[in-house]
Amino acid sequence: MSKRVLLMTGDGGEALEVFYPYYRVQEAGHTVVLAAPRKKTVHTVIHDREPDWDISTEKPGYRIEADAAYADVRPEEFDALILSGGRAPEYARLDEYAPRIVRAFWDSGKPIGAICHGGLFFVAAGIDLTGRTLTATRGIRPELERLGAKYLTDRVVVDRNLVTAQSWRDLPGFMREFMRIL
Repeated sequence: MSKRVLLMTGDGGEALEVFYPYYRVQEAGHTVVLAAPRKKTVHTVIHDREPDWDISTEKPGYRIEADAAYADVRPEEFDALILSGGRAPEYARLDEYAPRIVRAFWDSGKPIGAICHGGLFFVAAGIDLTGRTLTATRGIRPELERLGAKYLTDRVVVDRNLVTAQSWRDLPGFMREFMRIL
C-alpha cells in the first residue's frame, strides 16, 4: 500500500539529505511531500570537509520546490516524517508550526527519520527523549542529551519508530532502515 511521507527542510538543507530521501521514497512507490517554512523554491547547500578544516564548508546546491508551507501541513494526512539536516533545521525549527508538526508525529508513534541536524526539530518541539537511543551530527549531541537521549556514535541508529543518522555519508543505511520501518 502506498504511503504518504512528509519531508521537512528549508533553505540551507543539505542537498543529499533532501534529494536522496525525496527520490528514494518515490522510487518505492510512495508519495513524498516536501515542506518548508514557506511554499517556495528551496535553496539546498552542499557540505564537505576541506583539508585542515575543523568544520564543514558550505557551497550552494540544487534548488527544489516546496510542495507546502509548514502552516498548511496536516500531520494526520501522513504516514511518516523525515527531518533533513544541513543548516535548515537551525532556522526552520523556529517557524511557529514546525514544533506542532514534529510533536504530532512523535505523539502518534509514526515512523520518523532524522539525519544530521534534523534532531534540532526535537529540541524546538520539546520532545522528551528519555529512554530513547539515537545519533546525529556531533554538534547537536549536547542538546539531544539534555532532552534525555542516549547518544551513540554509530552512523545509523534505529530505536523503535525512530531512525537517525549522522550525515549524508550515512544515507544508504539511513534510508534502508527508514524504508524498512515505513
